[in-house]
Amino acid sequence: MDMKTWLGRCPLVAILRGVRPEECVDIAAALDDAGIGIVEVPLNSPDPVESIGRLAAKFGGHMLIGAGTVMTAGQVEEIADAGGRLIVTPHAAGKVVTAAKARGMLACPGFFTPSEAFAMLELGADGLKLFPAEAASPAVLKAMRAVLPQGTAILPVGGIDAGNIPAWREAGAMGFGIGSSIYKPGDTAEIVAGKARRLLAALG
Repeated sequence: MDMKTWLGRCPLVAILRGVRPEECVDIAAALDDAGIGIVEVPLNSPDPVESIGRLAAKFGGHMLIGAGTVMTAGQVEEIADAGGRLIVTPHAAGKVVTAAKARGMLACPGFFTPSEAFAMLELGADGLKLFPAEAASPAVLKAMRAVLPQGTAILPVGGIDAGNIPAWREAGAMGFGIGSSIYKPGDTAEIVAGKARRLLAALG
């Protein structure tokens, strides 16, 4: 499936920053049960490639599993070999996007300006991560959508929670990267399930 299809099923991307390999499957199972189908393990988590491998083996048939905070083409290769299919960067990283597309993966690079957005789209980005969203606003997103190609998948990331999802969605966000509002190190699967339900309720 392409990025828009995944986001159409559920627009939330669960960012499991700090998750450990021994707990990642239980956490992802709670997300799966709640209806969230996209899981990102940032590479500044403990042994992230191991976690991605375990998640891909268990859930890869029906969930989109990938990595965030990807900085190099070499990391893309590691993630692909582990079974990951989504690459997310914090910045407009052209070489990372190119490497991801070469491996048949979905790429969602970070951006903050129209110039960065157009540059990433020209390289084949499947979605754009508006980061840090705290430093922007729904009004900024609405203005950008007026000039970006119609249907561009933009996902605000940073400070997104149940309280501000409706405003971002009204401005045209197609998806949302959710960090601490869905998982913080130490959260149990039960805690994550409760957070997921609140976020899903905010989608209306």
